[in-house]
This record gives sequence, C-alpha cells and structure tokens, in this order.
Amino acid sequence: MRPLAVLLYHTISDDPPPWIAHLAVTPRDFRAQLDAVAASGRTPVTAAQVVDARRGGVPLPPDAVALTFDDGFRDFATIAQPALVARGLPAALFVTTGAMHPDNHSRLPDASMLTMRDIALLDRDGVEICSHTHLHAQLDTLDRRSVERELTRPKRILQDTLGREVPVFAYPYGYSSRTVRALTGATGYTGAFAVRHAFSPDTDDPYRIARLMLRRGTTLATFHAWLDGESAPIAPAHDYAKTCLWRRYRRQRAFLTHHRELPEDPDQAATTTGPRTERYAK
Repeated sequence: MRPLAVLLYHTISDDPPPWIAHLAVTPRDFRAQLDAVAASGRTPVTAAQVVDARRGGVPLPPDAVALTFDDGFRDFATIAQPALVARGLPAALFVTTGAMHPDNHSRLPDASMLTMRDIALLDRDGVEICSHTHLHAQLDTLDRRSVERELTRPKRILQDTLGREVPVFAYPYGYSSRTVRALTGATGYTGAFAVRHAFSPDTDDPYRIARLMLRRGTTLATFHAWLDGESAPIAPAHDYAKTCLWRRYRRQRAFLTHHRELPEDPDQAATTTGPRTERYAK
C-alpha cells in the first residue's frame, strides 16, 4: 500500500508574479498532473478526511491522495477548479483572509487573489474551504497573543462568510512549533497541515500533517514517482535538525526587527511591522 500523498499547490499560471514564480505550476503541467492522479489508482480524499483519520477516526482508503492549494490565488477559480471538476477530483483551498481584501491586508506581496465572494461561491460548488491565517505571518516567530489572533480571526471571517464551521488549518510556510500546534488545537481547529516535503504516515501528528509541495521545476517523472510512493521520505515524528536551527534563526531575526508581536488591529499589520515578503519561500 502506498503512503498518503498530500499534494500542495499555490498558483496555476503561465505568467505568475515574480515573487511566486518558483512555486507556480503551468496550466499545461497541472492538467497533466491531474490526469496522472486520475490514472494512478489512488483514491482522492478531502483534507477533513485526512485530519479525521490522523485523529484516530475513520481510516483512509488504501492508496489515498489529497490535493490542497494555499493562499487563495484567483487562478484557482479560473484554471484549477474547472480542471478538477472535469476529472471529479476534490480539493481543499487554504485561504489567507487578509489577502482577500481589495487593499491586501496580508503580508503576501500583491497578486491577483480571490475575493470573499469568490470564496463563498467556491464553497457552494463543493470546494473545501480551510483557514491559512489572516496576515500570512510566520507563526512560530510570534508571541502567544499574536498567534492566537492569527488563528481566530480567519476562522471567524470564514465562518461568518460561509455560515458553517471551518475546522481545518494550514501553517503559512509550513512553519509551526509545539506551542503553535497546541494553540491551533485550543482555538478549535481539529487538525492542521504543514509542508515537510514528505509523505504522511498513519501515525502523523494531526496538527502537523505532511505535504509534498509542487514547484515550477517539479517534473512529471517526479510527480509519477510520488504517486507510486517513491522519491520522497515518510515524515518522521520529530523535527529535522536543520528545521530547528532555521526556526531559531528566524526567531532571532524577528526579535531584532521587532516582528514578534502583531498590532492589536490585524488589518494594520502589513504596514506597521515592516515590508512584505520579497520572495515567497516555503
């Protein structure tokens, strides 16, 4: 039985903004990847199903695969969703709610993003709408109060918009820590997705579910290998040593640049806590 492959996309575009170009997948490559998923014999599952299984609920079917999209780029509605529907594949969309504002209240650089009206329509059409913070901050570098705001605000916005519970979350950049994961659960999320560039084992932490991230340079051969359960590790129970060192460096940098605490009004954070990310790195 092949390990669970949770696939992570961002923008599907031939002409993405430079800051996200390294994570952009062309529409042609995307359609070829979806055809590979459909022909792989894997069973598509939702993000909520993955979370439930990792919490000890209903086991996933053998050879499961899940498709997830981070941030909320407009091309999800215009390019990705029609291709998914044509192949009968479900998908989860993790929304950075601050980026849905016309003036972009998030830390993401400007790009063509969905609106909250778009989000409501996608939800109506069966897309699994999930939370991805309001500002897209690196949660493991923030103080506790700021982390709590970044968890609760998008949950409330999405639930008010959709009229239902939004129980699933994904960490910006995949960054978390024990404290962040504990707060995620305390906020009311039932599970959360990281990155980790690995397959998700049956024993995966429901608040740190591993994903495989698609990049501009991901070849179709590599994609097929992932579907075959190859060319990537199984996520370990512990953090890699380099992950811990990288977190320590980012925390020190955040402390020196006074980014550990976000303003009380999250909509002012993009302009009062320094410049937006110059190059989006995950």
